[in-house]
Amino acid sequence: MLEDVALRQAGVITREQAIRCGLTDEGIEANVTAHRWRRIFRSVYATFSGPLPRPTLLWAVVLRAGRGAMLSHETAAELLGLTDKRSPRIHVTVPAERTPDPIAGVVIHRSRRASAAVHPTRTPPQTRVEETVLDLTQTARGIEDAFSWLARAVGARLTTAARLSSAMAHRRRLRWRRLIDGALRDVAVGCHSVLELMYYRDVERAHRLPRADRQSRLERLGRIRYDDVHYRRYGTVVELDGQAAHPDPERFRDMRRDNATVVASRRVLRYGTGDVASTPCSVAAEVASVLQDEGWTGSPQRCTRPDCVIA
Repeated sequence: MLEDVALRQAGVITREQAIRCGLTDEGIEANVTAHRWRRIFRSVYATFSGPLPRPTLLWAVVLRAGRGAMLSHETAAELLGLTDKRSPRIHVTVPAERTPDPIAGVVIHRSRRASAAVHPTRTPPQTRVEETVLDLTQTARGIEDAFSWLARAVGARLTTAARLSSAMAHRRRLRWRRLIDGALRDVAVGCHSVLELMYYRDVERAHRLPRADRQSRLERLGRIRYDDVHYRRYGTVVELDGQAAHPDPERFRDMRRDNATVVASRRVLRYGTGDVASTPCSVAAEVASVLQDEGWTGSPQRCTRPDCVIA
């Protein structure tokens, strides 16, 4: 029975669990003294010696934090695959009525919604996807970082804009509520990155360009690709490249996607973060010109920027 508990918990067991499985305090101390076990925190042990794998450490933190504890924020995002970066500190959330002792290297959050926030099946105990994403928007350095968590989660198909909106409704306090709600409406139409959100908001919508399809599926020669922005009626694709956020293999995939688009007789425009952030009006003018060449009979509208180049 002891082995089963340890196996479920990545090799970690608490003193209380060990005693319930039939060990005595003396037996526990004997395992530690003989280096068969390793004490990680007070009353929390690894049932093996040697370095601690990441899953073992995360289980140990949850068990040390006690009743109702769950991994959250950046640590829950790590487990979801929402980020490939490990936070230098482990984040854990506990019920608001509890105040655990400080744990070295751990940030402890307290929540009145802890019982509703915990994921029903994932282990170690951790917050639900939607709760994780909303928590991250609240600790983000700025609103653009908050938007990036929303877009990333939906773009990775971990959740939907509708589920995030529903989770928002259960939170009485939420920083940037109105802005996040607006961003979720944009994410719902297919904006899967901050750059795509910026293009939709500051280029397409602000200048009344035709509504494009987003994440449009393209299949050619047995390969499936997705266009960021596709003005299907006018045979024009806009690819948005964050550059610094794209490793070299991903840039190569982008190039192959653009080549396939040209072969399919569609015009391709490519813009980076600097273009869309600094000169959205010029981008709008250029896109509008191409769309008009391809048959659009409308005209771009001047936006609210005082230096807008649209006449």
